[in-house]
Amino acid sequence: MKLGFACKYLNSDGKQFFPFRATTRKRFLSLSHDERYQLLHEISVTNLNHLYQTLEQLATLPAPLRMMRIGSDLLPLYTVPEATPLFAAFLPELHPLFARCGELARANDIRLSFHPGQYTVLASDNPDVVTRALEDVEYHTLCATLMGYGKQFQDFKINIHMNGKAGFDGFKRAFKQLSPEAQRMLTVENDEISCSLDDVLQAAPLCPVVLDIHHHWVKESEFIQPDDPRVARVIDSWRGVRPVLHYSISQEGIIPPQGWPDQAALGVSKSKLRAHSDYFFNPTLNGWALSFQDFDIMCEVKMKNLAREPLYAWAIAQQRIADPLAECARESSC
Repeated sequence: MKLGFACKYLNSDGKQFFPFRATTRKRFLSLSHDERYQLLHEISVTNLNHLYQTLEQLATLPAPLRMMRIGSDLLPLYTVPEATPLFAAFLPELHPLFARCGELARANDIRLSFHPGQYTVLASDNPDVVTRALEDVEYHTLCATLMGYGKQFQDFKINIHMNGKAGFDGFKRAFKQLSPEAQRMLTVENDEISCSLDDVLQAAPLCPVVLDIHHHWVKESEFIQPDDPRVARVIDSWRGVRPVLHYSISQEGIIPPQGWPDQAALGVSKSKLRAHSDYFFNPTLNGWALSFQDFDIMCEVKMKNLAREPLYAWAIAQQRIADPLAECARESSC
């Protein structure tokens, strides 16, 4: 089992070691052509160098902690019409920077992913939204393929939600328009508002299903268990690749510090239950998440890797997770 974190690798003070940079569309459009070019080039180089430095740090961690979601702003504003031609002019010189990131990750068994934002809706009933969603998925696919991924089924994960008024039929139509590389990397996740786990399991013949156990609890008021038949269907959708589960919990002060939260007793809105906590402070819920031992877990909490590390230590203490490197050191056999 690997435990991942999302986008920001934090030091003990909660600051990013190697922060990604971004810019706004408004600022970009206010600049001259040459200034736009310089801005995009400078930020892209910085982000790729910082991604490499982050991966270097992950390579020094125990094997179960080598998992990361990369931020979508790796190439900022890539799909903005005024920016795309500028990227085309200098993208070839970035290829080595992408390639070395992928090589380092594969050499050290670091599991990587992207998670396009909430507006990337392949199942929308608005054709313009679908067009933009396809462009966004293909942008993330480009970044992954430049790192050397997309050659095999689920050698990299690009995860989206299926929510949209066109439902599964719309999702299916849009999925078929994606490049083969994007189809090999795409996954779809249940959410807490519109698409239940049962809804997204319709997509299992097309792509793997990511189980978000917090979303499921918020929507269904159910703590789904590893022996639930739907979990077996999720695992099967990955076609032999180790599946990924998303784990988060409601904010501190909203749910109790231990035990199973009861939505009826809490008496708060689902919108408040949706918000993620800073840390994994409830040991009952931690044990629940770690009981899904066939999965890798993406930890979706505000304090990123700083919240993941106590969960990892707790898992080791409870013997819920194996650390091969530690075992090798103890046995002096590797």
